[in-house]
Amino acid sequence: MIRLDDITVSRGRRVVLERISFAARPGELCAVVGPNGAGKSTLLLALAGLLPGMPRRDPREVAWLEQGARAAWAMTVAEVAALGRLPHGHDTGAVARALEAAGIAALASSRVDRLSGGEARRAMLARVLATEAKVLLLDEPTSDLDPAAAEALMALLRRQAAAGAAVVVVLHAVELAMRHAGRAVVMQRGAIVADGAPGDVLAAAAAAFGMRVGSDPTPRLLP
Repeated sequence: MIRLDDITVSRGRRVVLERISFAARPGELCAVVGPNGAGKSTLLLALAGLLPGMPRRDPREVAWLEQGARAAWAMTVAEVAALGRLPHGHDTGAVARALEAAGIAALASSRVDRLSGGEARRAMLARVLATEAKVLLLDEPTSDLDPAAAEALMALLRRQAAAGAAVVVVLHAVELAMRHAGRAVVMQRGAIVADGAPGDVLAAAAAAFGMRVGSDPTPRLLP
């Protein structure tokens, strides 16, 4: 389990997170949703121990994929994935498994700076998977992906959770959370306003985004 207990984070005079308590359990895929500025990325940074004054997490236990992660280096996809093994020691088997899971094993010898945006994002995801960490924290990993690739990535994260990892993913696409997550946390103005099964918190998500809930043919957010 990874958890935060009653933390408040401020930037200057602005409170970004206010008295947040949060825990993610092994075997769980938790989606964190909410509008821009709600505090989602800061929540992930706090979980990762990457905020000033917070104790750092063990990188062998907690892996983090930042928003908009890119690799502009002249490295192969396999070399990028292998960076995830630095805290452990190199393991070709772990790297191969990560590339296969991310669906880019065929690109192992390709230069990452010559890939499409979606392929490069998968290479960065493979770096996270290669850690074989017990906790995976991912900030907007689907943002550069087409719908089919986004669905495939979320299905992959669901499998990682099913294998025992605690997976926390920040999303703007509430529909992806509805289809893949077992739990959804809705944030607004630095606070958690709802936490539960995705279908149970849809109304709160709609309110946070200033939208409404439609139900034809399935529940979803509408303008």
